[in-house]
This record gives sequence, C-alpha cells and structure tokens, in this order.
Amino acid sequence: MKGNVADPGLAPEGRRKIDWVKSHMPVMSEIESQLADEKPFDGHRIGVSIHLEAKTARLAQALRVAGAEVFVTSSNPLSTQDDVAAALNEEEGITVFSRWGVSEEEYENQLEQVLSNEPDLIVDDGGDLVKQLHGPLSQFSSNVIGGAEETTTGVHRLRALDREDKLNFPMFAVNDARMKYLFDNRYGTGQSTWDAITRTTNLTVAGSTAVVVGYGWCGRGIAKIADGMGAEVIVVEVDPVKALEARMDGHRVMNIEDAAPLGDFFVTSTGNINVIPKRAIKKLKDGAILANSGHFDVEIDIDALEELSTDRDEVRENVERFSFEDGREAFLLAQGRLVNLAAGDGHPAEIMDISFALQALTVKHVLESDGLKNELYPVPKEVDRSVAEMKLKSLGVDLDELTKAQKDYLREFN
Repeated sequence: MKGNVADPGLAPEGRRKIDWVKSHMPVMSEIESQLADEKPFDGHRIGVSIHLEAKTARLAQALRVAGAEVFVTSSNPLSTQDDVAAALNEEEGITVFSRWGVSEEEYENQLEQVLSNEPDLIVDDGGDLVKQLHGPLSQFSSNVIGGAEETTTGVHRLRALDREDKLNFPMFAVNDARMKYLFDNRYGTGQSTWDAITRTTNLTVAGSTAVVVGYGWCGRGIAKIADGMGAEVIVVEVDPVKALEARMDGHRVMNIEDAAPLGDFFVTSTGNINVIPKRAIKKLKDGAILANSGHFDVEIDIDALEELSTDRDEVRENVERFSFEDGREAFLLAQGRLVNLAAGDGHPAEIMDISFALQALTVKHVLESDGLKNELYPVPKEVDRSVAEMKLKSLGVDLDELTKAQKDYLREFN
C-alpha cells in the first residue's frame, strides 16, 4: 500500500468530510476548474505540510487535478484527521504520510518521507518542510524551484533565513497577503479557537473573563469572538501600538501577572515562547483554562506547570488538570498545542477556501516566474485581488467601478 496512514478502513468517513467542505469552498472549485484546463503542474511534484483535515484535502485534490504528483503530511503531530488521511491516500496521484498522535521522531520521519520523493515545489504551514530542507535533509533542496508558506510562524522562520541570505530557494509569504491575514488569521482563528474550547470543555464563555495574549490578527479575532460571546476580554501585549488598539477596541489591557488571577480562560496567539510564564502560573485563578492557538506548543510554559503542580491527570479528552499544593487547579487543553486543530476541526471551510486559493495560485505563480532569487517574496497583488474577486462572485456581490474621470483624478495626485 502506498503512503503511511493509521487505518485505510476509515476512508469512507473521510470522503464524507471532504465532500461536505467541497460544497462550501466555491473558490477552490473555480480554481480547480481553471487548473484542470491549463495543467500548469504537469510533470511536477509538490510536497505539502499542512494540518491534515478535509479542507487540506481539497487543496491536494486541486493540485493533483492541475497535473501534479502530490505528497502530503501534516504540520503538527495532533492535527491529522485519520479518516481524511485515509481517504486522500486512496486517490490516484496523491500519497499521504500522516497519522494522528505521532511522536516528535515519527513526525519528523513523516516530513522525511515527503521530501525523499524529491518534490520540486513546496506548500508549507509553519515552516517544518523548509526547516528540514535547510538542515538534516538539505540534500533535497537543490531540486526545489520554490514554494509558499501559509502561516505567521513559518514566515518568521523564512525571514530569519532571508536576512542571513541562507534561503536555498525562493519562497512566498502567503501569510502576509491581505486575503490571508484579514480573514484566515482574524475570523478563522477567532471562530475555530472558541469552537474548540467550548466543545472540549463544555463550559460557558458568557459572563467569564477571557485573557487573550497577543493582539496580532489572530489575537484580534480571538478577542472579537470572545466579546461577542459575552466574555469580558483582557488583552496582554508587549507592543504599545497593539495594546492601544486593543484598549480602543473596548478591551482591558494589562500585563500577564495582573491578568493571571482574573482570567477564567487564557488563549495565547503570539508565536513566541513562555508568554504564560512561571510567574503568572503561580498567580492563576483557581480553575483557569489554558489554551494555545499559536502554531507550536511553546507559548504556555508547560514545564513550569509540571514543576509547580503536585499532580497531573486527564479529566476529559484533551483536558489535563494540574493540581497545585495550595489547592488551586489549572486545566490545559490539547497538551498546549494549537487548540483549534488539536481539539477541533480548524478554520471554517469558507475561510480556508480563501487561504488555499492563495496557496494554489501562489505556487502556480512560482512556476510562471523567471529570474526568482533565493529570497522571500510577497504574494503578487494581482493574485490577492483575483482571490477576492472570486470570493465576492461566489457570494453574489457586485463591485462598483471607477469612472474615467475618477481614475484621472486619482492619477493626478499619485
């Protein structure tokens, strides 16, 4: 059998999930139709590392229809849905190396299995494929024409390599496209984070105090949804501009130590380490719920949680209780991994319709571009605009147009 999935027998349920999201991803259907005629990826191999659930399957299918041979793994040990992986692995031209709940060693082996098939295009989420191609598996990087990166953490990694002139191939920062961060990061993260928290805990958000650590586009979305659900929102920030924005958006703003004894829910989305540190854990309100929506499980200081606690046990699926000597308890969701995928279904289909459209068209742009250097590039404005226009069309929305006089007026002052 090709690939490496947990249970091929789960494929029928996976196909049902894929069919469901397909009916809610009209932009991807439009792009798939266009690419089917053009076959731009004919003869190319594409390596994909993205949270492996039904929306990701639609991206893999579209790339395959466009002519590519596609090799897929997840970008997190806990974000693979085994039934979707099984269904996708059955499709001709698509090979999946992914199972839920693997160890770090097994996870890296899955990445290696994708790269050992020598893809010449990369679609990454979090930068783990790129990390391997600039480290232990750098022997495969010479074959890579270029690729696209989905998320904030991965773009941080790419910027570091770019600053040091160490990129082995050109990459495009899909995360920085307006059609990505304004919708995926804000509305997608906001809704999917609270969806995962509420389904995992079965607790009420209304009337609670929600502490949101980080007020980037993801944090804005998380705070907005919490406010809409009836929570009092406290924002923790280190950037004075973002902190002021949070305050003027109607939220309380304070440092993490002052917020610790007040919060019922804590949600991190910074991309940085230990933003809920030991000094704050010592002051947590009894019963506090801790969740992370950043890409890696580094934002909550789990080592400090263990050090300060006298007991650690699982009280519900994806809910671990840490009991402290003074009688307080804190509850960690999904082992501190990104809660919306480790304990949920990820972003809504309509949101990933936009993000994966950007990924597909950006990788197509890589092939169509001559003279790209080994640098980090922005997504072309015409790609961003094209996705916006297709999304509006699918919603039945018509735009106004500038008259000739208006265009002339704007040119006069620009």
